[in-house]
Parts: sequence; C-alpha cells; structure tokens
Amino acid sequence: MTSQRHTDDALLDAARDCVVEVGVRRTTLTDVAKRAGVSRMTLYRRFPDINSLVRTLMTREFTTLLHTIDDTTTGTARDHLVHHAVAAIRLLTRNPLLRRVLDLDADLMLPYLVERLGSTQLLVEQFLIAQLEAGHQDGSIRQGDPKTQARLVLLTTQSLVLSHRPATTDLDFDTLLDELTLYLNAALT
Repeated sequence: MTSQRHTDDALLDAARDCVVEVGVRRTTLTDVAKRAGVSRMTLYRRFPDINSLVRTLMTREFTTLLHTIDDTTTGTARDHLVHHAVAAIRLLTRNPLLRRVLDLDADLMLPYLVERLGSTQLLVEQFLIAQLEAGHQDGSIRQGDPKTQARLVLLTTQSLVLSHRPATTDLDFDTLLDELTLYLNAALT
C-alpha cells in the first residue's frame, strides 16, 4: 500500500504541476506521466482519464489545505466555526491550483455550483455540522437543523472563494472577511 500511495502522490504532484503551469484543458495524461517519470500505462491504470485525475488531485489538494487550518481557537463552537470558515477562505483564495483553475478553466467548477456537491464540499459540510451541533450544545449557536444551517454556511462561504476576483475589484479582501466574520456570527447567534 505504501508504494501505491507513494505512486499516487507522485502522479498527483505531477498533475498539480502541469495544471498550475498550463491549466486543466491543456494538461494531458502523457504530460503528467512524463513529469512523474512513469509510463503512460502506469498512469492509465490508476487514472483512466484526465477528469478522474484532476478530481482526485483537487480533492487531495483542498482536503490537505483545509486540514492545515490552525485548530487552537479558543472560545465557543461558534467562534471555532467562524474562525475556520474565514481561515479556509484565506487559504483557498491563495492556493495556486485553485487560482489557475478559476483563471483558465472556471467552467469546470460549474457542476459543483449547480448540479452536485463534490467530495471536498461534503467534507466541509460534515465539519460544519459537527460545529453547529457543538454550538447548539454550548448555546453559542441558535437552535436549528444543523444540516440546513451547514449547507447555508457552506454556500455562503464558497461564494467568496469562487468570486474572489469580482469581490475584490473595488473592495479590500480583509475588510470583506471582517464583514463575513460579523455576518456569520450574527446569523448563527
């Protein structure tokens, strides 16, 4: 399993480098295999097409990034949730892979906005549900259906990630995040 995982990581690292360099549409499995130093067949056995490779890459990239958020927040469950939401937005908007996808291939994100939630969105939603339930317990978050509340927080916060460029055309991003902090605290109290 270790050698398979190492191979997967090497393949995903190579795919990340290719996507950051030329975008999703111009990245080919042949380019990724060459960059990873493996045969095309090795890559094809693990990832049958570029779409499955990119989906796996983005899930790994964003899940890893979200796990790097400082978890030492003190205070209530609401404080913890709001801190994580704002920190995640900061990290995601600075992520070179996401920036490149949004710059060159933004339409690839459309299914995750209008058709279905992706695995990373579902992971975030599970974190939010847990924080909302904890907030209901400690009294820092008003009572409500945690799944419904989590979905609304997810959709609200992801809009700032995906709309970073238009959101900051004439506004300071830190000021927007400060306002989001107030907004989320007020909405959940």
